Amino acid sequence: MSSPEIASLSWGQMKVKGCSTTYKDCKVWPGGSRTWDWRETGTNHSPGVQPADLEEVVKKGVKTVVIGRGMSEALQVPPSTVEYLKKNGIDVLVLQTEKAVEEYNALAAQGVRVGGVFHSTC
Repeated sequence: MSSPEIASLSWGQMKVKGCSTTYKDCKVWPGGSRTWDWRETGTNHSPGVQPADLEEVVKKGVKTVVIGRGMSEALQVPPSTVEYLKKNGIDVLVLQTEKAVEEYNALAAQGVRVGGVFHSTC
């Protein structure tokens, strides 16, 4: 199963190819995507992305995770989150969201088992 292409990104809106939902923040993995609801894990801009935000994506057998920190990079990614991914043998890229989407789509096009979490505002 391949990772779905992110078809479009604008402030507060993301579309994933093959999915009719428009996301504000989303999680993607080989074969699927869904809304990334920060309330599920109590995530805020600071301290930022928690390992719990990534568990679902990690369980899908990804080799690489791309984290989009927002258009102005307001979303933090603590070292503990990066360490969690590396301990699980997963490469991680932490980028401004537009750059993150570009990298994610490039990896997906190469057939890499890539997943991601993307914040589409601040």
